[in-house]
Amino acid sequence: MDMNQYLDIFVEESRENLQNLNTSLLELERDPGAKQMLSDIFRVAHTLKGMSGTMGYTRMQKLTHVMEDVLDALRTGKLQANAVIVDVLFQCLDALENYVNQVVASGNEGSEEYAGIISALTAIMQGGSGQTAVSEKTAHPAVAKTVEAEGVLPLNVYDVNVLGKALESGMNVLQIRVTLDKGCLLKAARSFIIFQILERNSEIIKAEPKVEDIEDEKFDDHFTVITVSKEPPAFFDKEINSVAEVTDVKVIAITANMLVGTETVDRTAIGGKTSVVTDVAALEEGAAKSAATGETAKGKAQKTGKTVRVDIDRLDVLMNLVSELIIIKTRLDDVKGNDVLGESVEYLERITTSLHDAVMKVRMVPVETVFNRFPRMIRDVARDLEKDVELHMSGEETELDRTVIDEIGDPLIHILRNSADHGLETRDERLSAGKSVTGNIWLRAYQDGNNVVIEVEDDGKGVNVAKVRQKIVERGLESREMAASLSEKEVIEFLFKPSFSTVDKVTDLSGRGVGLDVVKTKIEALGGLVELESRWGLGSKTVIRLPLTLAIIQALLVRIGDEKYAIPLGSIREIDNIAPTDIQLVRNQEVIMLRNAVIPIVRLDKLLGVRGAVPDAKKKQLTVVIVRKGDKLSGFVVDGLIGQHEIVIKSLGKLLAGVRWIAGATILGDGNVALIVDVNSLAL
Repeated sequence: MDMNQYLDIFVEESRENLQNLNTSLLELERDPGAKQMLSDIFRVAHTLKGMSGTMGYTRMQKLTHVMEDVLDALRTGKLQANAVIVDVLFQCLDALENYVNQVVASGNEGSEEYAGIISALTAIMQGGSGQTAVSEKTAHPAVAKTVEAEGVLPLNVYDVNVLGKALESGMNVLQIRVTLDKGCLLKAARSFIIFQILERNSEIIKAEPKVEDIEDEKFDDHFTVITVSKEPPAFFDKEINSVAEVTDVKVIAITANMLVGTETVDRTAIGGKTSVVTDVAALEEGAAKSAATGETAKGKAQKTGKTVRVDIDRLDVLMNLVSELIIIKTRLDDVKGNDVLGESVEYLERITTSLHDAVMKVRMVPVETVFNRFPRMIRDVARDLEKDVELHMSGEETELDRTVIDEIGDPLIHILRNSADHGLETRDERLSAGKSVTGNIWLRAYQDGNNVVIEVEDDGKGVNVAKVRQKIVERGLESREMAASLSEKEVIEFLFKPSFSTVDKVTDLSGRGVGLDVVKTKIEALGGLVELESRWGLGSKTVIRLPLTLAIIQALLVRIGDEKYAIPLGSIREIDNIAPTDIQLVRNQEVIMLRNAVIPIVRLDKLLGVRGAVPDAKKKQLTVVIVRKGDKLSGFVVDGLIGQHEIVIKSLGKLLAGVRWIAGATILGDGNVALIVDVNSLAL
């Protein structure tokens, strides 16, 4: 029987169960006598054993079977949970996650047996400690490498079935590796010509790297494709070699024998017989359960509802179509001339706004999907550092666009590790400071207008500002006098400079400030902002502010010289008219006084190199757009205001990716292009 149709269900169900297992094990570690928690963990292990057996993943089934024996002994009172047993169960969790990752990568569970973990579980059942059998390798197992059969690219179950049916119908299945000249300056153009040849004469099944990456020149000097064609290998060898700057073409004819490599393959499609005994009802029951109702490891009921899993690429296509609709609506705004047309355009605007909101809600994902990995990470870090650390999370239900969610995980990992490693003191240091032995880290998320704010706060020792001042002088970043005049906030900002660190000893985990420039770069690339607040002896707080979406925003269109620019409305605090004489010069920086606050002035026409700007001498008043960057304000001088518009953010493309002070572009109603100002990089 063909099991491919259940592969996605298996992966989704397994990941959900493994996350529940992770949460339950953390709870069990805090309360080893919790009978209900032991029952929940046993139920998850039993479910995973049945699902893996159904799919024919015998190694995964064996591990969960032995794990189930230990859990049964724990829940019936034959064994008592302790730190050693919980550690071994966490190692089981790591092994099961690696099995699932291997299934995603290659369609099979791999060859790793995890004999050390199984021996540890067996020793526990026999009354041993369970420690001696667990090797360093099994304590932190790596994802098994995909085995390439006779040089063929790694294939998942879907690929194997498609290629198998193509062979059965008499088609040729070819793997083609193309190498370009190392000095080739137009790799994208050459690859485009090659893909035209392939698409005219075959169907492309797989590409390494992805086709999108090849089009964007995100590859070295070679790429590989697997195609199905009626043409023989010699045909492609000749055609592709005729393209300029191609130095080598290797064509492999893939046979049915190369495809037989996993237990989940539907071998009837390639002339063999399937040997997997299936229990389809178990998987169908699991799928129905996840689609309707479910229960977390803590026993809390999940929300019920009808759900459909949609590929994020399809949502991207839908969002692009909505974006084009908004552009057309904006153009109609400019040409409406009578009441009937005006009413129609207003109705179209209501529809497009509702459609945009609906698409955005589909793309929104709770930050819980990112936060869920952190309790286990903090637990492991605390054990390595021999510290007592408690992580408090709130606001997990706060939603962000999926594209933002996918990018914030790594920055948060770095910040949390910094807090645990160099923020929180050792046990003795905390006792000496009159604090509790257990250090606390708070991870919060909440919505603030059109932004989502994520905070990481700890009650550790904070940043030693005096030490940072000293490092600033030692590295020659500022003179001793200038460093002494900086405020604490200005000093802390130096921690975000590349390779800036105040720690005397570099650790494997982090260094306060080491890598924070990478965190800042990543957050600002998402249109966000990151700030670090600290009080010596009391702790630190990192605040990340992110936009809800990266696709469509409200913006103020302004005129600077002969050009039009867009400033995101969410960054604007107010707009003021001032006299040219109100501008003063302080330390070679133009500033204005606004309600007893000193606000630096930014001349956009000079920074952006815009022609046709009107000089101050010819103006009675200057228009200043006051923007905020965190809690700091700056004033952008513009020549005029056009109005508020809903704009679609378009990327500048690869050739203009390095342009400073510009966050993207948008198409206006008249068809012209306006650049979007990057407030984070321009604000002082």
